[in-house]
Amino acid sequence: MLLSEAQQTVDTWIKEVGVRYFNELTNICILNEEVGELTSLFARRYGEQSFKKKISEAEVGEKIEEEMADVLFVLLCLANQTGVNLTDALQKTLEKKTIRDKDRHKENRKLSE
Repeated sequence: MLLSEAQQTVDTWIKEVGVRYFNELTNICILNEEVGELTSLFARRYGEQSFKKKISEAEVGEKIEEEMADVLFVLLCLANQTGVNLTDALQKTLEKKTIRDKDRHKENRKLSE
């Protein structure tokens, strides 16, 4: 699915199932909640924190997948609400980073270790 298709799919879902978009402030707060949930999983899987109860690696992977999708869903909502074309925005960001970081990462000794 292309980003433009994802934006349209979310818009259709909101109108058919979700009744209407939450306002932008509510959605940015929800986005932060979802990022926090994803962060918590990363802190436990890749960091030094442990899970409160035993959980399998497969379950952790499923939860990470779910939280990433939740983050993406809310981001797509915000893009729709604010008139951002994420395909165009991502292309601009890639161009900006390519120009800015053309040699930066290749010359970073920390990345060659």
